[in-house]
Amino acid sequence: MADDTSAVKVPQGIIEISAFVPEARNDPHTPLKALREACPVLRDEMAKTWLLTRYDDVRGLVNDRSHVRLPTKAEEGSLPRRLVDDDDPDARRTSILFLDDPDHARIRQPLAKAFYARINKMKPEIEAIIDDTIAAAPDQGAFDLMEAIAVPIPVLVIARILGVDESRLADFRQWSEDVILGLNPMRTEEETARLMSGAEALDAYFTELMTARRAEPRDDLISDMVQLLASGEADMSDDELLLNLQALLVGGNLTTTDLIGNGVWLFLNHPDQLAALQANPALGAQAVEEVLRFEAPVSATSRILAEDQQVAGCPMKARQAVFCSLASANRDEATFDAPDAFDITLKRPSHVAFGGGPHICIGAPLARIEARRVYQKLFERYPGMRLAEQELIWRALPFFRGLEKLVVEA
Repeated sequence: MADDTSAVKVPQGIIEISAFVPEARNDPHTPLKALREACPVLRDEMAKTWLLTRYDDVRGLVNDRSHVRLPTKAEEGSLPRRLVDDDDPDARRTSILFLDDPDHARIRQPLAKAFYARINKMKPEIEAIIDDTIAAAPDQGAFDLMEAIAVPIPVLVIARILGVDESRLADFRQWSEDVILGLNPMRTEEETARLMSGAEALDAYFTELMTARRAEPRDDLISDMVQLLASGEADMSDDELLLNLQALLVGGNLTTTDLIGNGVWLFLNHPDQLAALQANPALGAQAVEEVLRFEAPVSATSRILAEDQQVAGCPMKARQAVFCSLASANRDEATFDAPDAFDITLKRPSHVAFGGGPHICIGAPLARIEARRVYQKLFERYPGMRLAEQELIWRALPFFRGLEKLVVEA
């Protein structure tokens, strides 16, 4: 039976469908469905931001190369503009996440080429890290899957790829949690202080590491990149490389942690789907895509209009920000059959969990490798795993979706 959304209050603003609101944090999909059906293109005047919720509109916007990302290009008072401090001399200092062409292409292309070559070369080592971490988890009884598996695997994998000191993994995870607050437009003064502290620590660490790799190269991505800079094959400054290596560290562990946790939670809540995966491991790749569609780690992305134009049938103005609900688009009834059913056996249209266009997630191939291997090996080791009785606590970071803790019983 289809959900009855007739009694659901249609959200009037972006905050109402974000993790700031406890009800939406626990269940973002019900209010998003109401919004998609009643007001698929919403203008939030308080946030000075548009919101798109339909698949075709979202996909069209993220794939349109005419739009920009740099927050300083957005109108005053809009959500992206709130990400930066006008008094900060480093307001325009950013990674490829928010850079626009030609700078975006200049930096992303050599970085992505080196990153993907390193992933391909290290795939057996990546799988060994995953296997060893799962093997080290408790043999039986209750344990927190996030703490034992979902958190350590991604941070160790990206640390190994980059070539950072693995004795500092706890620091890297904490710095990542601090720096990701830069994507919270409503952060508090305390959170801004955490952000700045984490950024300073990462700057200092990566500056030292790049110097060390220039003096004594190793078999890692940082060595690859400083050598590309030295040869002139990569046209970027040390500071640009520094920022983007940090972005790989941060993005490479937080969102993949949530992809692992969300997927395990979904499989344990849908034993028929877990049974299908266990009976046919060839469904592994399709299973990862369904997790990404159904409960993606990143729930929204944004673009800034470079000129006045029509978007999703509505006239919009230059410098206006447009948020795209990836979570809503991925459950759009007009695109997906039975969109609210978690079903790894269905061949579905492409989701938009990784965004799209030139800014499509650079870490998508690595996240897919990690998630597929974790789902396979975890349920091989624990075929009878089940969820413990617990109150689930979802992360309160807006526009992200992941569990703080997931207690399972082996």
